[in-house]
Amino acid sequence: MARKLESDLILFGAILVLVIFGLVMVFSASAVMASERYGSSYYFLLRQGIWAALGILAMVAVMNIDYRQWRNPRFIFPALALLWILLVAVYLTPRWHETHRWFHMGPLNFQPSELAKILIVIFFAYFLDRRRNSVNDIRHTLLPLGLVTGLTVVLILKEPDLGTSLAICLICAAMLFAAGLHLRYFAGATAAAVPLLYVVIFHVAYRHNRLLGFLHPESDPLGKGFQMLQSLIAVGSGGILGAGLMEGHQKLFFLPEPQTDFIYAVISEEWGFIGAALVLVVFAVILWRGLRAAICCSDHFGKLLAVGITVLLVGQALVNMSVVIGLLPTKGIPLPFISYGGSSLLMNLIAAGVLLNISQHATGVVF
Repeated sequence: MARKLESDLILFGAILVLVIFGLVMVFSASAVMASERYGSSYYFLLRQGIWAALGILAMVAVMNIDYRQWRNPRFIFPALALLWILLVAVYLTPRWHETHRWFHMGPLNFQPSELAKILIVIFFAYFLDRRRNSVNDIRHTLLPLGLVTGLTVVLILKEPDLGTSLAICLICAAMLFAAGLHLRYFAGATAAAVPLLYVVIFHVAYRHNRLLGFLHPESDPLGKGFQMLQSLIAVGSGGILGAGLMEGHQKLFFLPEPQTDFIYAVISEEWGFIGAALVLVVFAVILWRGLRAAICCSDHFGKLLAVGITVLLVGQALVNMSVVIGLLPTKGIPLPFISYGGSSLLMNLIAAGVLLNISQHATGVVF
């Protein structure tokens, strides 16, 4: 008799908690600014709510599709080709915030680089599964992976979007490590990346300024160090219990775009150390259940896919939180499920749906 498939309710619940909490915090972080700029306190909430509804429906649909269906090359390669077309076509759109990152569809915007994250995860899982016995083969494994990743990263980097480019590299590295790539290749890749990072950071003025603002924010509190100092003020003023929901002050035109990359600072100010720690705990639960799904999965493709999606979700969260509390320079990495951003929320929920389906097929009981 076939085993009845059941999703991981703990993982499902953790994701829903973050989405609902995210809607609350988007409203809290943006209400005053939205009223001032757009004439409605609900401007950002309504848009995020639409994406959240679409994302949850997509997550439920995807979690009922056998994850092994994504291994089909007739899906993977056309999807990659479409992705590259979108990443080129986005340059034809008007500049918005000095970048070419979004397609504008009426009241909604779509960012193709968010699609890139999940497609790269699926491609890596597929290709590394096919090359499971020759992961360290430079010509037949690492070179094709490097070409696909390199083309994707270069297109995104030109938007410009260094944060998403680095996030994709982090995800790819984690999947290669899980697949058994020898450590000497990581050392070589790191050595090769250092001069490239030097060029893209120190030869681009605003990135250089961000790095200086991270290292010495107090030297230019109204310029390069403004974002970092305002974020740290928000985090520090929250104390243990916080000022209370809607009672934060840094979001009132001090903290730039508080509903997006710095929403964790608003959480820290309004919910205090306890609230900020609880958000971290929920992401730790997602890490636990994601790795559990990977370990319990019976096939190599599913294991790698679960690892990639888990790193995609939790890795971005850790980077975002680290930026907010001053451990990393400012990067355009949203807090998954919580930050304002429709395409990010939609793609993360679709990725979560794939992970939930992998959990249905898990065999055995591990922690």
